Amino acid sequence: QVQVVESGGDLVQPGGSLRLSCGASGSIFSMFAMRWYRQAPGHQRELVAQITKRGNANYTESVKGRFTISGDFDKNMVYLQMDSLKPEDTAVYYCNAHLSSLYDLTPQDYWGQGTQVTVSS
Repeated sequence: QVQVVESGGDLVQPGGSLRLSCGASGSIFSMFAMRWYRQAPGHQRELVAQITKRGNANYTESVKGRFTISGDFDKNMVYLQMDSLKPEDTAVYYCNAHLSSLYDLTPQDYWGQGTQVTVSS
């Protein structure tokens, strides 16, 4: 089994910063990429940022220059540093791990339970 757990969500004022953390554990054979998604009320879940095992990072346009994704694939950890936060960043943030397990070498997506980020004065 594979578990994915996020942490770090909080209430923060506009212009503030937060750092989200996510770790994957269990029967992991190989990690290929780790991603952060978010879902605001009434909106579809969207991909915020992704980092691959090779270190390639991609961001959705609305967070470029404000958010930074980093990863430690030896520890199966990913982080999202969020600066200059705006009210429109308010959402539940989900961690996604794209990996193959010891029981199924076909890469699959595993999800965390989500962590709430609220940007409000």
